[in-house]
Amino acid sequence: MSWYIDKRIERTIEGLKKRNMEGYFVNDEAELIGLLTRLIPQKSLVGVGDSMTLFETGVIDFLRKGNFIFLDKYRDGITSEEKRGIYIKNFSADTFICSTNAITESGELYNIDGNGSRVAPMLYGPKQVILVAGINKIVRDIEEAERRARQYAAPIDAKRLGKDTPCTTLGYCIDCKSPNRICNDFVVIRGQFVKGRIKVIIIKKQLGY
Repeated sequence: MSWYIDKRIERTIEGLKKRNMEGYFVNDEAELIGLLTRLIPQKSLVGVGDSMTLFETGVIDFLRKGNFIFLDKYRDGITSEEKRGIYIKNFSADTFICSTNAITESGELYNIDGNGSRVAPMLYGPKQVILVAGINKIVRDIEEAERRARQYAAPIDAKRLGKDTPCTTLGYCIDCKSPNRICNDFVVIRGQFVKGRIKVIIIKKQLGY
């Protein structure tokens, strides 16, 4: 099983490189934090997108305790207007960190977003975008990526957020027209003009959803 996973990771990292993106592999949280320490300059402006993976791996705590100007959208007492201000500032960040709904073995990134605050900075703005993803995010192709995001990740996330949508009752997506739906922006990233702007760190664990 370990050999099989390693081969999938190798193919995925090679696929990312062919698309002008960088791929990294780490075994655990300690290696992840060590790599982030090398990739993110001290005293630089850092923003994050919604991601359970960043909490599970300790990345949020690392940013809060580190020598960074951290745009902390999760801080206690933050207002909706303050959060919106952070979303705008993320476009000027030196580094933007989040996860991804799926990565194909050929190096494509597939994401679904509710209001675009996560996918928009991935596409444009920040000098560097770092995506942290568990091995469970690797899929064969875009078709599998869409199934994974719509039929698995999105219903779970909608449930976590307490959304009143059909998927939180049924447990699967029916492409509803609910005003509360979180599946509004469907984005596929197939490459980058700026070589290495997007960096994908694959950690050899099941993380997020």
